[in-house]
Amino acid sequence: MRAFAAGEVDVLVSTTVIEVGVDVANATAMVLLDADRFGVSQLHQLRGRVGRGGLPGLCLLVTHAEVGSDARERLAAVEASTDGFELSKVDLAQRREGDVLGAGQSGFRTSLVHLRVLRDEKTILDARKAADSLLATDPELDGEPGLRAAVRALETSEQSQFLERS
Repeated sequence: MRAFAAGEVDVLVSTTVIEVGVDVANATAMVLLDADRFGVSQLHQLRGRVGRGGLPGLCLLVTHAEVGSDARERLAAVEASTDGFELSKVDLAQRREGDVLGAGQSGFRTSLVHLRVLRDEKTILDARKAADSLLATDPELDGEPGLRAAVRALETSEQSQFLERS
């Protein structure tokens, strides 16, 4: 790796270890074999390792994934955009939001029963605004005893460690 970074070696064959903070300005080309096995974020990060030194970068994503598969959709999204925020939406749409009140990182186990973060973004933002408004006028929830009980139960549950504290 040091020899590659110093320009003494022209080609580096590597595992994804190159994703972790490696900045080699003279790296201009990358070929990712079995690119369909990577997630959107990994592909975006890996692609970002080339073309950093003022020369154009080229990243080839090699795959045997079926047209129309989730894997091909991921690859097409990475091909179409360099915007990490847009790509994170693609990733979220495919993997879902994970357990927002837990440690699960994929949407197969989620505490959101009827909501989906992307689909219901407006509803979630409206609920947040309504909650802020209610707490501004009734911080102890005295006028909402059922809600107060539910909030207290959540605060004492195992899930409470995942709540935002401010």
